[in-house]
Amino acid sequence: MLTPYITNLLKKTLRASIDNKEIAGANFMVIQDGNEAFYHEDGFADIESGRPMTRDSIFRLYSMTKPITAVSIMILLERGEIDLFDPVSRYIPGFKNQLVERNGKLEPPTREVDIHDLLNMTSGLVYGGTDKAGQHTDALFQELGRRLYGETPMSTMEFANRLGQGPLSFDPGSSWQYGTSADILGAIVETVSGMRYGQFLRQEIFEPLGMKDTGFWLPEEIRSRLVRTYQDDGEGGLELYEESHLGIVHQMDRDPAFESGGAGLASTIDDAAKFTTMLINQGSLNDVQILRPRTVQYLTSAALTDWQQQGFDTWHTMCGHSYGNQMRIITDNRKAGFIGSPGEYGWDGWLGPYFSNSPQDRLTILFMIQKKDAGTMAITRKLRNIVYSTL
Repeated sequence: MLTPYITNLLKKTLRASIDNKEIAGANFMVIQDGNEAFYHEDGFADIESGRPMTRDSIFRLYSMTKPITAVSIMILLERGEIDLFDPVSRYIPGFKNQLVERNGKLEPPTREVDIHDLLNMTSGLVYGGTDKAGQHTDALFQELGRRLYGETPMSTMEFANRLGQGPLSFDPGSSWQYGTSADILGAIVETVSGMRYGQFLRQEIFEPLGMKDTGFWLPEEIRSRLVRTYQDDGEGGLELYEESHLGIVHQMDRDPAFESGGAGLASTIDDAAKFTTMLINQGSLNDVQILRPRTVQYLTSAALTDWQQQGFDTWHTMCGHSYGNQMRIITDNRKAGFIGSPGEYGWDGWLGPYFSNSPQDRLTILFMIQKKDAGTMAITRKLRNIVYSTL
């Protein structure tokens, strides 16, 4: 599929982004039909020391954590331990007697938030903003940050209970807005499984798949492989960024009390490839079955109603997509702002790690970078356009 001309074009395009100081460095991988079709690394994991990017470099996933959290919920679903229409208050008491903001007033919601709402970001839980729900969430994250390195750090369950005690931004199911839903899903897994969320992920996903470098913190022996994070310096260059955003311990050097199902994991490109290949293989990898095929089909399908889709449609770069189970899904590739295929799904993270699975093409694209506020960057789309144009 990838001719020498195409591979050279990919390398040249990535190098231009590094030379232009858009990014510090990257890992890029293409997998087709279960086989690695292309891998390339370039740039720096640490500009200051000159440490180069390597294949085993470890990246903070931020929101690329969310699809892993959705898989953990699907595991419980398959086992009959949860129903997606269970109210969240059944598992997290702080969600009892919630209120919603309507026209500046706090009133009872039309119904309770349920797990289905959390999976699809239709819960009314947000990341911040000027309304009462946003202000409550902002204040909670600020407290989480203040306590992060102290003697009484906030736990996953305390965060979930405290978040539930604040108001919702809208009635559950009435709209779509990106927010903290995945953090609450992680807390639900804790309640149902009786173990810490990170322990559940290790036992049920990471160890079975051989994802040895993935977790909510890094043991000392592998910590030197963690990349440093950068941001625009306002003068066309890059400068170091080291804040513990969203309650994630930036150095990943301690077992955190708050294991964020929405943002907390770190991983390598090879570990991420094991997860994405498991999904594209309909739930299995190397004779290990994490989910059954019908469950994966449900997990990777668009889930928004017409009125919920109106909220998602305000996201300009997601034209041609819908959303479901913590992931984007292409529903009309003619409207998307890049070349793709119907049914393609995936997600990215705040610092730029990205994956996309196309079942129709048996194709996976993985791109790992370390840039503040990146999400899906122009360079991400450029690289994938080069790959998809060859199909």
